[in-house]
Order: sequence, then structure tokens, then C-alpha cells
Amino acid sequence: MSDDIQQAAAAIETADTVVAFTGAGVSTASGIPDFRSEGGLWEQYDPAEFHYQRFKRDPGGFWEKRLEMYEQVFADDIEPNEAHETLVTLEQRGVLDTVITQNIDDLHGAAGTESLLEIHGNGRRVVCEECGKRSTLEDVTDRIEAGELPPRCQTCGGPLKPDVVLFGEELPETTMQQARTAAREADLFLAIGSSLTVEPAASLPRIAHRTGSSLLIVNLEATSFSDVAAFEFRSDVTETLPELAATLEQL
Repeated sequence: MSDDIQQAAAAIETADTVVAFTGAGVSTASGIPDFRSEGGLWEQYDPAEFHYQRFKRDPGGFWEKRLEMYEQVFADDIEPNEAHETLVTLEQRGVLDTVITQNIDDLHGAAGTESLLEIHGNGRRVVCEECGKRSTLEDVTDRIEAGELPPRCQTCGGPLKPDVVLFGEELPETTMQQARTAAREADLFLAIGSSLTVEPAASLPRIAHRTGSSLLIVNLEATSFSDVAAFEFRSDVTETLPELAATLEQL
């Protein structure tokens, strides 16, 4: 094992509060297409089709496109990978306090992460626009495929919307405030599989750094925080995270 891995593992072991922040690179390792990179979903679909105003104007047409895209994001063979599982292991060991994710695929939850902040929402849930009641996507998929467009709340009849942040919507303030608090309180902030460019999510490592946290970055490419990171691994998240966890076991 490298000296950098040993030092990073020691930093995780000795930190009082460790927060992980995950992006698309953790999901793509499970076979989910990226949204923004070359060949990603936004080259296959027009982002305007998923704008909040599009949903308000034509919720039925919105849902037709949404389900088509979800066939790739929520394919039956997509499961949590080694990165998701390693974060669960670190949480269970008591060295990881919070996971903040930009991803909407629910793979962190499926892997077993308990202290989870989904700042862009969860695509496996739907929410009623009128009464706010939440239910699972599975609860409405059969109804949509049978022609119920848009799907409607069985409590109040309001239109159901994916429980995610669409273009034109603000991030959920309560969740973002919890994420900012976690970033401020972190002694070590792990940025995993994220370009750290999409705002306002990219403000979180900035907050962590400004309030004295050390940054540990695992990403295939450099980020705008590379020059201030205490540790940086330009590598596959499914290889480096398990290696860090295995090294921790030996400390």
C-alpha cells in the first residue's frame, strides 16, 4: 500500500467528524449513465423536457419522458457497488458520520447508509404537488404504464411529481442547511466521485475547507479543489475506497 493511502486512512481514523460527499462517479461505477459528461444522459435527452415549468405545463408528457429515462437509471441489474458498500462499512465502524449525495438513484440507501442527506432528492420516490404526501415510484409505475398520465395522489387527487429537484427548482432548504452544518462541523471532508463544479452543491467542500476541514478527494480527474486538498487520489472510487477501509482495519 502507498504512503498516501496509509496517511489518508490515519486521517480518517483520528478525525472527530468525517463527512462524505458523493457525486456521479459513484453512480457510474454501478452502470448508471452520467448526466453531464460526454455521451451522458443530457446528450440523449433535452434537459428542457425535465424543467419544472414543463412538468407544470404538461405533467403527462413530462412523465412519459421521465419513465423512458428512468429505464436506464433504475435498470434491474443496477446495484450498489464497492464504493457504496465501503461507506456503509465506515459508518458502521463509527468513523463516518454523514453521507451527503448529489445522486438521485437511492443506491446509498439500498446499500444501507443510515445518516444520508440526498440534496437533489430521490428518484425512487414521488411526491404530491398539493398535499405533499410521498410514496414510492413503484407504487405508480404500473398506473402510468396503464395510461394514468399524469399519475395522481390517491389521497387528494393532486398531480404526482418525482421527488427530485428539477431544473427551475431550488434545492430543499432544510436538507441543504443540514448539509452545510455537516460540512462546517467536519474535521475531514471526503469528496468522492464528484467534479465539485455543480452549484450550490459545490459550496459544501468550500464551506468545509474554509472552516478548517481537511479535504480528501477521490475522483478520476482533477477538481477545482485539487490545489487545497490534503489528500487526492485520481483513481477509481471502487478501488480506492475499499483500499482505504482495508488500511484502516490494520491501524
